[in-house]
Order: sequence, then structure tokens, then C-alpha cells
Amino acid sequence: MLFKRKTKREIDLTRLPNHVGVIMDGNGRWAKRRGLPRSAGHSAGAESLKKIITEANNMGIKYITVYAFSTENWKRPKEEVDYLMNLLLGYLQNAERDLAGENVQIRVIGSRAELSEEIQEQIIKTENFTSKNDGIVMNIALNYGAREEIVRAAKKLAADAQSGKTAPDTITAEDFENALYTAGQPDVDLLIRTSGEQRLSNFMLWQVSYAEMWFTDKLWPDFTPADFRQAIHDFQNRGRRFGGI
Repeated sequence: MLFKRKTKREIDLTRLPNHVGVIMDGNGRWAKRRGLPRSAGHSAGAESLKKIITEANNMGIKYITVYAFSTENWKRPKEEVDYLMNLLLGYLQNAERDLAGENVQIRVIGSRAELSEEIQEQIIKTENFTSKNDGIVMNIALNYGAREEIVRAAKKLAADAQSGKTAPDTITAEDFENALYTAGQPDVDLLIRTSGEQRLSNFMLWQVSYAEMWFTDKLWPDFTPADFRQAIHDFQNRGRRFGGI
């Protein structure tokens, strides 16, 4: 079965990536080029996100993880951080309305302790009211850092070993995966990053071990469903050997 929309680019729906990771980069630069405040770029980026989630869900992709706010982003000016937090809160509050009929299940991954009580409560509400949706699972990486995730998982396994729940020499890679925020989800098959940067920026270091990387110079607010389809098409035309021949 082939997926066609607006372009002649064909996508084989039988060979989709199970899990797509997206580093949404370039909101600030997009705004600067237009003489706008950085907040305008973040707002435009939120609109792009809605379109991409709808496109991915329509294709039949099962999981998508978007990098919304990293553990390092707290270093940004307070005004920008506050705006981002309010934007993310609004996104979560409006998710049921904005994604009506889209059948999207929303999960938030990352450390919640540093987030406001209001955001923490809204995360629970949003996850609960989308929990029965059986379409695409959208992971929002919020106050997320891969190193923090790995340390957190190691601490959990260490605590299990100390309490006698498990023996240290029996711990497997699967046990470690089950201690990550993405427990029960497949590894990332395709990682997309916008804005021309070509680095992981502390994003899903464990989960992207065998991911195909796809980079574009486009800034995130300019990233369209057609660009997303191009990334999927290119993914399908790569050979994945996972260390084999």
C-alpha cells in the first residue's frame, strides 16, 4: 500500500519506522530572521508540531517522541523559560480539543520534580484522558535529558539489587530498557533533526543506538508534512543491517 499526498513521493505503509524521534530545533532563529521575539518562534513551532503529529498518525506510525524542553534549557533567560512552560501547559490543556478525532495517546517523559505543580497535575490529566486512545503514542520529552534518564535507570536497578529484588549479575539490557522512561516501547528507528545542526543534544542516547539519522536545514516552524514524508521516504531507501551483513 502506498501513501501519496500533494507530491508524487511514494511511501510504503508496510515498511514504516515504528518509532520516530524529532529534535525540533530552530524556533528562535526562525523568529530572529523575521524580527520577532523568540516566543513567536516557539508558538509557530507548536503549530508545526500539530501538523506533523496528524501526518504521522494518518500514516500509521505507532510512536513519536518530540524533544520539547531539555534539562539544559533551564539555562535560557527566565522570560523565555516561563513562556515555554506556559506554552507547554497550554498545549497539554488543549490537547483533547486540538487533537479531537486524532486518536493520539500522549505521554510525558522526563523529570517532573522541577516542573510546577500546575504542569505536573495537567500532565496526569492529559495522560489519563488520552490513555484509551489506540492511535499513535506521542511522547513529549519535557525536562528530559538522556544522561539523567540513564542515571535514573541505573539507580533503580541498583536499588532493586540492594533490596534483594534482583541479583546484579542477572541484570540484562532488557531490564535496563524497562527502567527507562520509554519502557515497553520500541527503540527509535528514525531520528529527525531540523535547523542544520547534526548532533544528539542529550536526546534518547540509549534508544537511538541503531536509528537512522535524517537532518534538514529547515527551521522547525518551516518543517512541513511534505518534509516529514521525505524523511520517511529516505528512511525506506536505506539499508539497515544492525551490525550484520
